[in-house]
Amino acid sequence: MSFDWLVIRSQAISFRIDRRVPLILLCLAVAIALAMVMNLERGEYPISPLDIVKTVLGIDTGNPDHAFVIHNLRLPRSLVAFMVGVALAISGTIFQGLTRNPLADPGIIGINAGANLAAVTMIILFPSVPIYTLPLSAFAGALLMAVLIYLLAWNKGSSPILLILMGIGLSAIASAFTNLMITFGNIYDVSAALVWLAGSVYGRTSEQVFSLLPWLIIFVPLALTQARHLNALNLGDDVAKGLGSQVEWQRGLLVLVGVALAGASVATAGNISFVGLIAPHIGRQLIGPNHEGLIPTAALLGGGIVVMADFLGRILFAPIELPCGVVTAAVGAPYFLYLLIRNRKK
Repeated sequence: MSFDWLVIRSQAISFRIDRRVPLILLCLAVAIALAMVMNLERGEYPISPLDIVKTVLGIDTGNPDHAFVIHNLRLPRSLVAFMVGVALAISGTIFQGLTRNPLADPGIIGINAGANLAAVTMIILFPSVPIYTLPLSAFAGALLMAVLIYLLAWNKGSSPILLILMGIGLSAIASAFTNLMITFGNIYDVSAALVWLAGSVYGRTSEQVFSLLPWLIIFVPLALTQARHLNALNLGDDVAKGLGSQVEWQRGLLVLVGVALAGASVATAGNISFVGLIAPHIGRQLIGPNHEGLIPTAALLGGGIVVMADFLGRILFAPIELPCGVVTAAVGAPYFLYLLIRNRKK
């Protein structure tokens, strides 16, 4: 199917998606809604699914505590988990397409490390700054890391292999500086930074929801409009040029989108790893490699993965809560090794 939905300079932006995509997106949306209800239901104060639905829809349940628990405590946390998963999945999809490497991920190629360093620096050196400045600092750190990777990998053009290798090397350097900041920081600020680095949506409120929302509103549609260029770049620079793409300009814009989404998500919930690796792979199994359908599919998968990771982290060792970043790492690390083994001869 082809959908022409926007005209720019007299040229329509065309989306060609597999006929399975709308049905798969609908199924994923229903599954995510059920996962959200499960996440809202569990806790020290259990609430029935029916009362959850009524409270979210603004229908009186006869118990005023329900509205407080859901709207102030649990719903913002679940929304942040979903939004972070969406951002990480789209970022991972973009970087896998740009590098033409199924093992690429904003955490693996160093983007998250840059965001981590900038955010930890803000937490330890400037603990009194407003919460909305944290995404900005993380974005700046991620963008600086991306620019360094891009420049160091430049050799009469940007090589996908060099992008990954430079990213891995710079990630190690950024992680070393992050550990240095933690070593010499104030104990209370360091404790906050360590909890944040584990990757958690615990204690997230509507403030974090509205802090992350503008980044999604701006960069998710931008990612969708660039999907066809990502398809072309995924075929190689020569093919992309033959199809009329301005290779370096389109690659730079896509890097900016991927960096912005990764940086904002890291600033909001810390280092939740492997979501950007897993979600695009599952999406390709469901609908194929076409990014016009893959980006929204991976986005919903990523959101669902983080919501379920948060849910599992709350129930596996209750009353102790595991950060959702620990859960995604426990699942993602073996999956990454599986992909390494499967792709070792490619």
